[in-house]
Amino acid sequence: MRALAIDLGAKNIGTAVSDALGITVRPVETIRRTSLGRDLTRLTLLVEELEAEAVVIGLPLRMDGAIGDAARRVLRFAEALRMRISAPIYTQDERLTSYEADRIMMDRGLTREQRRARSDEFAAMIILQDYLSNARTKK
Repeated sequence: MRALAIDLGAKNIGTAVSDALGITVRPVETIRRTSLGRDLTRLTLLVEELEAEAVVIGLPLRMDGAIGDAARRVLRFAEALRMRISAPIYTQDERLTSYEADRIMMDRGLTREQRRARSDEFAAMIILQDYLSNARTKK
């Protein structure tokens, strides 16, 4: 199952996609946030272009696992996206993904500027890897 992951931030939306078997993931793009309508339109087009059968959105829970303001914003965004696409939408705990993404990019030798430009894509990759790993464990 090919899935599209979304790391929803205040300024940017990072995206990543899995292969059709749900084994590997790769970054797709960072979308600069403009308006809700344009953001949703771009993501709808990505779902279609990439033939994604599911969408996974990172859910920024608090460190104690509680739902805070940021998580509520993501859940509202997920509902708005759900009205535009037919693919199922799932959420995945994204605590510490930005830290992990930065570490991976440093290990790959990306400069600070490159890391800043691509951190949302790499966070989306981690969200998707975590989701796919959990899905395999449940099977």
